[in-house]
Amino acid sequence: MIDALFGSKTRVKLLHLFLNNPGQSFYVREITRKIDEQINSVRRELSNMMEVGIITSDSADNKLYYQVNQRYEYYVPLRAIFGDGLNEANVVPASSDELSAELSATIRSIPSLSLAILSGVLVRGSTSGVDVILVGNLPHVKVMAAIKTIEKLEGRDINYSVLSYDEFYYRLSVRDRFITEILNGKHSIVIDRDNVLSQK
Repeated sequence: MIDALFGSKTRVKLLHLFLNNPGQSFYVREITRKIDEQINSVRRELSNMMEVGIITSDSADNKLYYQVNQRYEYYVPLRAIFGDGLNEANVVPASSDELSAELSATIRSIPSLSLAILSGVLVRGSTSGVDVILVGNLPHVKVMAAIKTIEKLEGRDINYSVLSYDEFYYRLSVRDRFITEILNGKHSIVIDRDNVLSQK
């Protein structure tokens, strides 16, 4: 039944392979061996999936490698369907109140945090390549622990940036492109202890 819903048996097998191995890349002949399908059928489906955006490709050692695009809009729900139950208890739909509350609490738990901005995959409608900006004199270990927790909640890799308070304030004051693009796009402010952004 799921084959009919998603178009072909080969496509379903590919989705299983990629969504159970986020961050891992495969070349075509390796894929055909793993899913036991004809190479022409695999190439055709890979092309279709590239067009949709669910997978990306990169070349190395004269081979073209494919991997799942963790920033694809429907990555989380697709992983819930095809993820074979691996870590699925940790994957909460991005729109849920539970995720928002837990994500916010995780970020707020970082000591000495002055400002936290969410964008990218964490904010619906954001096109930013950065998901979290953390500002303050922050302990590296605590930041890494918080990011790992967020990645577990989201079920995907998170792109983040850590800035000192002085660097952020300077960048904001000179209308630095990196900061301006995020603030001009869709974003969410989790914490702003000194009301820096309300004074913009």
